[in-house]
Amino acid sequence: MPNLTVIIGSTRPGRAGLPIANWLVERAERHGGFTVEVADLAEIDLPFYDEPNHPRLGQYVHQHTKDWSAIIERADAVVFVTPEYNFGYPAALKNAIDYLHNEWRDKPVGFVSYGGVAAGTRAVQQLKQVVTTLKMIPVTESVNIPFHAQFIDGGRVKANEVMEGAADAMLDELLRLDGALRPLREKNDRQAA
Repeated sequence: MPNLTVIIGSTRPGRAGLPIANWLVERAERHGGFTVEVADLAEIDLPFYDEPNHPRLGQYVHQHTKDWSAIIERADAVVFVTPEYNFGYPAALKNAIDYLHNEWRDKPVGFVSYGGVAAGTRAVQQLKQVVTTLKMIPVTESVNIPFHAQFIDGGRVKANEVMEGAADAMLDELLRLDGALRPLREKNDRQAA
């Protein structure tokens, strides 16, 4: 079964990303197409990029980078859970992406965004520019949660039908693209060996 890695992009205390990611994980487990792993950037706590070599070389010297690399290497598909901060996505998320290079390649990626009226969609548009540069394949289907606080009660998300349907559509597409992209990842692995 393919591995889906859900990355919580906000590290801010009291963040909504944690309950939103927990909701998505529960939804993905019910979906049944993936094993699910959570990568919480607040717990991973990467310092600002501190590797002396370009990430495409994979010559990591710090253990935190090696650990982060292993998490993303295990992923067959990725979902970024991100807020929108000032029309963009959090610096911690950009930093985490920039630490690695080849680990992202040929993986489908989905987005769960949240915010005010724009529901985090401007952050996602910026993220798409970054992930396509790393040869990830963004799916069109996404979950965009406007005025997200209304859906969180007691630290848990109370999703509506639109959110649930969007999550299922995104997961279906991630699974479909994983099947299509897996041979490319396997070919890259053979060439790297």
